[in-house]
Amino acid sequence: MKYVLVTGGVVSGLGKGVTASSIGLILKSCGLRVTSIKIDPYLNTDAGTMSPFEHGEVFVLDDGGEVDLDLGNYERFLDIKLTRDNNITTGKIYQSVLDKERRGDYLGKTVQVVPHITDAIQEWIERVAVIPVDGEDSPADVCVIELGGTIGDIESMPFIEALGQFSYRVGAGNFCLIHVSLVPVLNVVGEQKTKPTQHSVRGLRSLGLTPNILACRSTTGLDDNVKEKLSRFCHVPVDSIISLYDASNIWRVPLILRDQKAHEAILKVLNLKGVAREPVFGEWTSRTELCDRLHEPVRVAMVGKYTGLSDSYLSVLKALLHSSVACRRKLFVDWVPASDLENETAKENPENYRNSWNLLKGADAVLVPGGFGDRGVEGKILAAKYARENRIPYLGICLGMQIAVIEYARSILGLQDANSTEFDPNTPNPCVIFMPEGSKTHMGGTMRLGSRRTYFQVKDSKSTKLFGNRSFVDERHRHRYEVNPDMVQQFEDAGLSFTGKDETGHRMEIVELPNHPYFIGVQFHPEFKSRPGKPSAVFLGLIAAACGQLDSLLKKGGASTHVLSNGTSGEKFHRNGNGNGTTLANGSLDGIYRNGNGVHV
Repeated sequence: MKYVLVTGGVVSGLGKGVTASSIGLILKSCGLRVTSIKIDPYLNTDAGTMSPFEHGEVFVLDDGGEVDLDLGNYERFLDIKLTRDNNITTGKIYQSVLDKERRGDYLGKTVQVVPHITDAIQEWIERVAVIPVDGEDSPADVCVIELGGTIGDIESMPFIEALGQFSYRVGAGNFCLIHVSLVPVLNVVGEQKTKPTQHSVRGLRSLGLTPNILACRSTTGLDDNVKEKLSRFCHVPVDSIISLYDASNIWRVPLILRDQKAHEAILKVLNLKGVAREPVFGEWTSRTELCDRLHEPVRVAMVGKYTGLSDSYLSVLKALLHSSVACRRKLFVDWVPASDLENETAKENPENYRNSWNLLKGADAVLVPGGFGDRGVEGKILAAKYARENRIPYLGICLGMQIAVIEYARSILGLQDANSTEFDPNTPNPCVIFMPEGSKTHMGGTMRLGSRRTYFQVKDSKSTKLFGNRSFVDERHRHRYEVNPDMVQQFEDAGLSFTGKDETGHRMEIVELPNHPYFIGVQFHPEFKSRPGKPSAVFLGLIAAACGQLDSLLKKGGASTHVLSNGTSGEKFHRNGNGNGTTLANGSLDGIYRNGNGVHV
């Protein structure tokens, strides 16, 4: 097994995730099989209980693991399926060591950070690296490891020590360290400054790790004299200094690496030059070029609770982008804070109320993503009502599906006090209820998580056709509440169709309005399995409906006929001078990666 470690210096948010994913992709394009590991130094066992405002979205894996959003990044780039153990946290490591200590595995020894914690980290890496993630039976050739945080952080010190030992343990030719750093340009001086990177590399070396390759983030390509200076002071060959400059599209990042022969530098360190081929990027390149050429817009109103941070809905944004590219449309997302649609806002802040409703009414489609808590729920219900009554394409995900059901109960069934027991435990008409197997005392890992099977109930429904007329589909879940099965017949008698159910037939998975152009709610999270070139079926249906292409799509056999390639996507990375991107409800722009061709966040 060969290992590539990606670390970061100077500042956080440089795009280590995209760099690590792009490195994995370029190695995969060289004919090697690749797996990935993300190390997060925080004490949480996993990302499940962390606030999206602070940490971005919680990405859910097939095995139910609630992990850092970078693992979604790896899955999209490399088209692989990772496990919960591919995300290492300080909490997991300490928990495993303390469990061993309680069992007496250390035979009365004093348990210390070195060697017990550091050994546990190395053993975890070696164990997980050999787990196949690409559908094959044998281990991958290369494991790309991303160390979260910035070099010098106190919480990452045990991992730095462990990785220093690990590099010595696996030996030269099996370990390559790539350090991602910043080369800023001061406006006053106007030249690229190398000192931050010099200090970062010096700090890294003082901790026992020596970089083989420098990946330098900058607004423009590094000047030759800057590379020579970095080489001289950082003791890295000029050929091993890669310039990761701002680009028009994050899918260009692997191409930037290829053009600078980054793969040759990596293969040389890993002694793989005689094994790997030249990288092949045919469909990846064509999709990247297509994305930059799109100009005809499609506008989607995202009505949510965490609209202040686009990373809170990162996978949703990616799924929308995958689908818009497949439909040859330039995506614009209008962020609509759900609470701003409510009547209370009309009294307290009429300008926000007016702006939010204008954004909603100007959209080609409406999307209500998942979420927790009662803030903004009434605004989401109003958005679902607007989409239903005005025949605007609507997609509700998880809570968004439950919102659609509540709205239908109030407006069509006449149950004005209908609600979810999550928001009103004493509601006389509980349309959505707490699942019997859930826990009300423990938050972490107690939801219905991971891949579950949904069986289609109606053969000629839009959802069935979108999924290629299959009898079932496996999708990832993350929820505690479900549609009340005792009210299903009442809903269906009033025209609402539950077209997908679980294996018992009692848990509702897909709901749609047959007489609406496109009104679908899903209990699962389809965004987690969307890939560029292989967009999620219900997201593709939403964009197709917004563009007037849905009938054509359904006649062709749904999403299965819309596969462009086996390519993938990524996470936040660059921003260029055009400054365009995700349109926010307040008229500002969000996302680290922006350009003039729509949403690239």
